[in-house]
Amino acid sequence: MSLEWMYWTKPTAIFFIAIFLMIGGMLIWELVSPTIERRGFLMVPTTRGTRFFLGLLGSAYIHLAWLGLTDMALWIATIISVGWVIIVMRWG
Repeated sequence: MSLEWMYWTKPTAIFFIAIFLMIGGMLIWELVSPTIERRGFLMVPTTRGTRFFLGLLGSAYIHLAWLGLTDMALWIATIISVGWVIIVMRWG
């Protein structure tokens, strides 16, 4: 099985490794301290995993909007996305 059709750059590899590490961290966190549903500013009952998923989904939209609407460096969108994930995980 060859993966030559995929063009893996260093940033792409770092991105996917970071996502897999975060999912692994969430698994360990869940095993150590099981989550309970709660309501935050998202107005629906969410668990830790749900808030993490919504944070990642929002980050994808932030990056797409950034690419489509600005010519500035993408790392700025990454900083905004990290802030978004922190906010959703804490108060979502």
